[in-house]
Amino acid sequence: MNYELQIALRYLKARRRDAFISVTTVFTAVGVMLGVAALIIVLAVMRGFEVSLRQRILSLTPQVEIQSDAGAMANYPEIQARAASIKGVAGADPFIVAQGMASSAHGLSGVYVRGVEPDNPVIVARFRDYMQQGSLASLARDASANDGTVAIGATLAEKLKVAGGDPLNLIVPIMAATGELSSRTGHFTVGAIFATGVGLVDNNLMFMELGRAQKFFGRAGRADGVEIRLNRLDDTASVTLALRSSLGKGYRVSNWTEYNQTAAAGFELLKRVYALVLLMLIGVAAFNLVATLIMVVMEKRKDIAVLMAMGATPRGIHRIFVLKGLIVGSIGTGAGLIFGALGCFLLARYHFIHIEKKIYGIATLPIDAHPLSFAVVAVASMALCWVAALYPARQASRELPVAIFRS
Repeated sequence: MNYELQIALRYLKARRRDAFISVTTVFTAVGVMLGVAALIIVLAVMRGFEVSLRQRILSLTPQVEIQSDAGAMANYPEIQARAASIKGVAGADPFIVAQGMASSAHGLSGVYVRGVEPDNPVIVARFRDYMQQGSLASLARDASANDGTVAIGATLAEKLKVAGGDPLNLIVPIMAATGELSSRTGHFTVGAIFATGVGLVDNNLMFMELGRAQKFFGRAGRADGVEIRLNRLDDTASVTLALRSSLGKGYRVSNWTEYNQTAAAGFELLKRVYALVLLMLIGVAAFNLVATLIMVVMEKRKDIAVLMAMGATPRGIHRIFVLKGLIVGSIGTGAGLIFGALGCFLLARYHFIHIEKKIYGIATLPIDAHPLSFAVVAVASMALCWVAALYPARQASRELPVAIFRS
């Protein structure tokens, strides 16, 4: 161990007359620890919210979607087959989208109707975790008594005051070949109720079996588009490019990142603001080192003079106080990382902080602690502590032994 490190470690030990300096050193380390722990926990919570929000947004937004410039597609089975041959594609689901007015004996609401294949793995994977009553399989049941079975969002069910098995009417506009606009009324049964936590989905969306939707909306044998599900979200860009190349002109291929650019950018900005604010908290604690090390330099002036008289260089003196600042910072940073990890574990395991489910779609704070966050916070904290130690170390290295001995 070189002498600079030995002396820096000795200066951490308090003598009776240096007790005040030792106490300020401890409080400086504690301040760094609290700032690091707070930043770790906040980043884990923000990442958890981002992951949760992305999952719930994707319950409405297709991962990749194919549509024709000519409108409804009659060749959608061919499009499905070509999409399935692309590497990274897990499945494809044709769909129909329309608007209408849903009514019950107790309420009325505008809705978006989506015709889907209820047994398609793409649809099953998207909604299996969100079903409160029934299942999407009920959409394929025999509809001899009425026009079919539908699945609706939980908020829409509350608005219409209906539950599973209750009747529901649907009124939709129909455009005749002559250009005249008329309406059509269908009588359905509520077969399933889902709750995704996304207000737009739960308040407005209704699912119908694709074949019945084609018949009801007068689009027999046609689909408005084909939804693609990926094996990995990281393959979004490559699969989108491959589909555009395979399908050529006449088709539009879009993906979830293009639909949600504004939301993603806003969330990323929030994360950066929170991180900057908490990094400033670490900075306040770290710059307490300036006052602490200046007091140490004033207290150890004679020690510095003796060391220089014995041959210590200004660079060596400078290194002693930088090392002391880094040691204090590393103790605070290490303890902060441990307490931050412990806080994330407790929040994820015991869920003792509750939030409003109707607003956020989840009842407790989501936690997603990423190792990279720990590494970035540790580096940032140590960098701030190093910067804080530079000025006192520089002042110590500029002391003149002759002037100190004379005083």
